[in-house]
Amino acid sequence: MYAKLVFRNAKRSVKDYLVYIVTMTICVTLFYSFLSISSSNYNPDIGTEYDFTLLSDGMKVAICMITLLLLFLIRFVNHYMLRRKQKEFAVQSIMGMEQKTIGRIFFAETLIMGIVSILIGIFFGVFCSQFITAMLLTAYGKPYEISWTLFPDTVLLTVAFFVLCFFVVGIFNTRAIQKTKIIDMLSADKENEPELKKSRFISGVVVLFELFTVWGLIIGIQKVFFYYDTRFALPVQLMFWGNILFPLLTLLWSIFCIIRKKKRECFIAGLLICSAWNAFTAASVAALTNKYYLSLGGGTLNQYLLFVLIDLLFFICALIYLISGLIVAWKEKSPEHRYREEALFFLGQIISKLNTTSKTMVIICITLVLAIFMFVAAPILTGWSSGYLDIRSMYDVQVYSKYNDVYEEKNLPHDSYEIITDFLAEHKIDTDYDCTFNLYLPEKDDFHNRQKYDFPITAISLSDYNTIREMLGYEQIFLGEDEFTTQWKSIATEEEKSSFLAEHTSVATDGGTLNLSEQSCYGEAMGETIYNAYTNILYVFPDNICKKLLPVIKNRYITTTENISYENARKLERLFTEEYPEQTESGVMYGIRFSTLQTNSTIANNFVLQAAMLYGAVVLMIICLTVLSLQQLLDAGQYKYRFSVLRKLGVEEKHISKLILKQLSVWFGLPIIVAIVIATVVINYFIQTISAEISAYIGFSTLMLQIGTTVGILVILLICYFISTWIIFRRSVNS
Repeated sequence: MYAKLVFRNAKRSVKDYLVYIVTMTICVTLFYSFLSISSSNYNPDIGTEYDFTLLSDGMKVAICMITLLLLFLIRFVNHYMLRRKQKEFAVQSIMGMEQKTIGRIFFAETLIMGIVSILIGIFFGVFCSQFITAMLLTAYGKPYEISWTLFPDTVLLTVAFFVLCFFVVGIFNTRAIQKTKIIDMLSADKENEPELKKSRFISGVVVLFELFTVWGLIIGIQKVFFYYDTRFALPVQLMFWGNILFPLLTLLWSIFCIIRKKKRECFIAGLLICSAWNAFTAASVAALTNKYYLSLGGGTLNQYLLFVLIDLLFFICALIYLISGLIVAWKEKSPEHRYREEALFFLGQIISKLNTTSKTMVIICITLVLAIFMFVAAPILTGWSSGYLDIRSMYDVQVYSKYNDVYEEKNLPHDSYEIITDFLAEHKIDTDYDCTFNLYLPEKDDFHNRQKYDFPITAISLSDYNTIREMLGYEQIFLGEDEFTTQWKSIATEEEKSSFLAEHTSVATDGGTLNLSEQSCYGEAMGETIYNAYTNILYVFPDNICKKLLPVIKNRYITTTENISYENARKLERLFTEEYPEQTESGVMYGIRFSTLQTNSTIANNFVLQAAMLYGAVVLMIICLTVLSLQQLLDAGQYKYRFSVLRKLGVEEKHISKLILKQLSVWFGLPIIVAIVIATVVINYFIQTISAEISAYIGFSTLMLQIGTTVGILVILLICYFISTWIIFRRSVNS
């Protein structure tokens, strides 16, 4: 009998669960698609130079952790279904059914819906997994062929994961039903919404914001006391004083409003403006620190980024609250608009839900900002890493040394790293180019200059420089006997190059003074280890000059005929590390890089990072849109009566459809528009902060194309949810 009741309830409630089923189906599809590449039965042909274990293990952990967010979605949907079925539960209790049994029936009902979603999701996941496989093989530069395969271990993990989530939520639902009184169930749909002015949500937010403002003021005073200097550039001075002035104004405004007993809306509006200024000055710390190489102590950037985050969160909370208050005030003070057509009914619909939805809209807005940022940041971070990889791993074998902790010239490195030569010969690995070279200090006295960000620029001999250029396929260069030129990192800006070259038309060396060549700089990528620590530039001197200089760094670059296998690269890395530890007793630091290992780890980490961020962003956005949709659909019973009253009063169906569209536009549009505005500011700041890296490793045209694709996906997802909600809502109030 109970089984029949469960299936009858499930069949009858399909329309109520429709958005939930669609949402869960999408989540299961994504979960299976991304996890399919971590299956033990998944063996892509990526070559011997790559190891797939790192990627598969990372994907499994990342996707499972992110999918735990769906517990919130499942719990949220079940909470609203509990509210919707309160009267039904009360009737069953009055008829003699135990509330414990009622809870179990409801759990079975939701479990059936969940299992249906899992089955449909796995079916679509088989198709979507082909796109994930295509992305993976493209990342490894391998050809792709379609193969329709169902992975049993991934199916088992998918089913187990989601069923476990349903059981966890079901236990809480059963307990909630047992503890609810029958009289409360009967009157649940008659409860009035609490008044907007009595909400304590904004009060708690204000208190927390004030506490963080006090902390920010103290930090700002400390930074001025310990690090301020009148010789700083004007923007830096404004940054220091701004991080004291604006937090102080925030606190003074709070004191003024308390003394003069200003209205809450006026008080919060002032705090809103102050939070924007606080966020601006706090965000300037990171930008100006990078530009002017400021030394502000450990953890300073993290502290001010935390302040930026707090200011943005408060800005969102205050803005949503003030918009809600403006709607109420506009209704009260604008009778000419309030009584126009159905405006009074529309405003009543909105205001009646403001108190219970304002907190939800704040959370949704914050979550959407995070989701949009993750969508945009994923291609930026992975593109940055991939572009950086091309510069980092330009040689199949790359040996480098550092003298940062060497304080005696006799301890400087002079070895030619013959252990590598022996290993390559033993394993019959042929080489195309093999260059062992020194980097020199122009003047010997610079050896003891170890100030961070002010390390001396090193020099390379013309012959070694041309050998490396030949390895990379670049043209040879020529210098006169008393000339020098410069080689720059890809990250260096044109402004930085022009400024340096204008001030250094000649350079003094232990072998004589050299003048800047007519071709003063070269910017082709040549790797990172060819530069001294904390420098973006390398001098190129004639060979006869370098013979008179002090060599401080010994490097070796090798390109092989064929790619070194992953196993051989690991073996040689262990041998080299045993012979040349990362930190020796004399202070010399050695390191070795293999293109095989760097490419393998970077591709795996990039794919896991991008997949996790995109998957997480989709999950967060689906949760937000589902919550927005269900807020309206699960209250359709109340709206049905209200719209029926309009019909009895003679309102045309065209006007009712317009009212429905306006109502949904407010609840969808308010948090989404605010989220888009905030996310645009955050993303713009993020891009400006790393603009040099984007220009060097990604390219702004490629970035704009990726962002455009992302925006398109978000718009399509939003339109689908909005139209689905609009159609179901109309049917609910019209039936």
